[in-house]
Amino acid sequence: MNVVGIVVEYNPFHNGHLFHLQESIKETDADIVIAVMSGNFLQRGEPAITSKWNRTKMALASGVDLVIELPYVFATQKAETFANGAISILNALKCNTLCFGSELGVIDPFVATNEFLLEKKQEYDQLIKKYVKTGVSYPTAMTLAFKELTEGKALLDLSLPNNILGFHYVKSIALQKAAITPHTIKRTSANYHDEDFSSPTIASATSIRKAIFSNESIHNITSYIPPCTVEGLNHYIQENSILHHWEEYFQLLKYTVMTMTLEELRFIYEMEEGLEYRMKKFIGESTNFKEFLEKVKTKRYTWTRLQRVCTHILTRTTKLQLKHMNSNETSPYIRLLGMSKSGQNYLRSIKKHVPLPIVSKLSSFKHPFIEVDIKASFTYNMIFQEPNRSYLIKQEFAQTPITV
Repeated sequence: MNVVGIVVEYNPFHNGHLFHLQESIKETDADIVIAVMSGNFLQRGEPAITSKWNRTKMALASGVDLVIELPYVFATQKAETFANGAISILNALKCNTLCFGSELGVIDPFVATNEFLLEKKQEYDQLIKKYVKTGVSYPTAMTLAFKELTEGKALLDLSLPNNILGFHYVKSIALQKAAITPHTIKRTSANYHDEDFSSPTIASATSIRKAIFSNESIHNITSYIPPCTVEGLNHYIQENSILHHWEEYFQLLKYTVMTMTLEELRFIYEMEEGLEYRMKKFIGESTNFKEFLEKVKTKRYTWTRLQRVCTHILTRTTKLQLKHMNSNETSPYIRLLGMSKSGQNYLRSIKKHVPLPIVSKLSSFKHPFIEVDIKASFTYNMIFQEPNRSYLIKQEFAQTPITV
């Protein structure tokens, strides 16, 4: 049986995602598709536009067989840690292939680049340190170090976001000695960070979210999303009168930063190099989230890094809580969000051979990482009015996997 794994956020699920899903099945001749999906907060430090349950329904309606939550401690991290968590879950679920989207669309350079950097690891690390000392952000230092190290060599372009993630998937597979064969599909029409529409049917999730929040409507994006997403977004708005973005959380962030001491802020995960002083300095005079980040930002901190720190402040995730996290960390459990009939049958057939506990209901499982997921869920739902807020908080414990 061919089982393909994909790593997704679906924020929201759009035509590009549908293309990737269908091509992944075709490329690998897959019988089963397993999606490891970020929960309510995402890798760029943003709240997902709708809940993980709503996005799970979109995925299942589009042909995914199993939807597994990527725990917060991986989902809101740099590419290396994000990839390690996702690959460890797919490996535990006996996936034999992984298919990811990339700007390149050819797998060999990903493998060659990983082998090259393993061989040149010491030199690469020294170059990164050299560039960090110049005051640039760590991701920029990595890009500059890679460019210097590989000058004149035909290797992967690691300045492009999907190539970067894809590289770390390939690297994680090698590090974990996972029995997974990587494949990649070239992104079409829209780039990851594109903020405007450039095609009649394919657009980036960034541009789709921008259009939704600019016009406070989904009517102008229906040509870029499949019917299941139109239905899912409409249903979510009808039920909750809101879609999630950072501005909705700004007052909560402002209260939290203003009422925490500098020492308390210093212990927040990813809070480094005196960043807490800048946050304290500018939070009181900022009237919205965008203004706040523009004031705090320096060339050392990327926008994404600052958003992630703000997310950790909201969830009060501390360095101590994540002290065991490192670049080789793997997921200690599998949180099942949804499944098709085929997915259910597949899970039943491998269950005895899965090395990790499969969690279908939070009330029956305890782990320090689950505690962080619970806090993230509480935070995510705090912007709702009652009684929706209490209902959705309770749902985190009571919800069983969605089945179709």
